[in-house]
Amino acid sequence: MILLVEDNPDDEALTLRALKKNNILNEVVVARDGVEALDYLFGKGVYADRDMSVMPNLILLDLKLPKMDGMEVLRQLRTDDRTKILPVVILTSSKEEQDLINGYSLGANSYVRKPVDFSQFSEAVRQLGLYWFVLNESPPRI
Repeated sequence: MILLVEDNPDDEALTLRALKKNNILNEVVVARDGVEALDYLFGKGVYADRDMSVMPNLILLDLKLPKMDGMEVLRQLRTDDRTKILPVVILTSSKEEQDLINGYSLGANSYVRKPVDFSQFSEAVRQLGLYWFVLNESPPRI
């Protein structure tokens, strides 16, 4: 399962389309702000009844989010035993070097800039899927 944390409806649609186009058929849960992402991951708010034994195999995290930005989401993920080893790929349009540095400093597993062109974006998503769901050895569930 993939947790896509994305507030831009166009980027959400592009990501979902690119996943489908590349036969990455994992279930995708979408959180549209940082607070919703943490509520999902920690079983709070509207997600209080969700099965907490099921965690994402991959989190695709945008940085510029309402309510709580992606860096703060990542910071909180990495300080909790339930989520500290979940694979997190920052998927952002930010070209700020400090975002890159901060993302890795906070424990991101990868940092990918969103290409503007759909075919390039689709290829980036294909490579992410190939790596994270075929080649990468995921950590065991805690």
